[in-house]
Amino acid sequence: MIRVLVAEDHTIVREGIKQLIGLAKDLQVVGEAGNGEQLLETLRQVPCEVVLLDISMPGMNGLEAIPRIRAMSNPPAILVLSMHDEAQMAARALKVGAAGYATKDSDPALLLTAIRRVAAGGRYIDPELADRMVFEVGLTDNRPLHASLSEREFSVFERLAQGANVNDIAQQLALSSKTISTHKARLMQKLNVTSLADLVKYAMEHKLL
Repeated sequence: MIRVLVAEDHTIVREGIKQLIGLAKDLQVVGEAGNGEQLLETLRQVPCEVVLLDISMPGMNGLEAIPRIRAMSNPPAILVLSMHDEAQMAARALKVGAAGYATKDSDPALLLTAIRRVAAGGRYIDPELADRMVFEVGLTDNRPLHASLSEREFSVFERLAQGANVNDIAQQLALSSKTISTHKARLMQKLNVTSLADLVKYAMEHKLL
């Protein structure tokens, strides 16, 4: 039996995933979490083979949680399940330690296949994304502006786009407000935006919200 922990902040989506996994005789949901902090706490208490992880969660997001999960003793395989269907986002998740990347509009049967594959030590990439990654990830000219952001800058960018202010982000990331302000200035320059409204517009246009 492959034990799965589902980390997703939207209850309706989480329940749907649990119902889907429940249809498979060889898979079992043994835990769930609504944010990164809750996920890490649950993993310390509930052993599993696979974490099904959403990237966009409040507090610690999925990309920030992945390295912490990988640092655990006998860590589970991490399969990212995200609404982001960008090759760059998939590459970013794989770079920090995910074993696979699937999108939320994937065929349900493919999602179950992906869980089984990463549980067995393999890798899985959404087929459509895999084709695009071959052509996009290595081509600098085709990369979106946000692909140039560092992991920390991307974390700040995501939170700003969701409406958090500098002080909120500083508290969430355990950094000073001055440091967050510096990251904010750098990322806005890289994204070629001059206001928070433009930043939110950019995030929406690139399906990052």
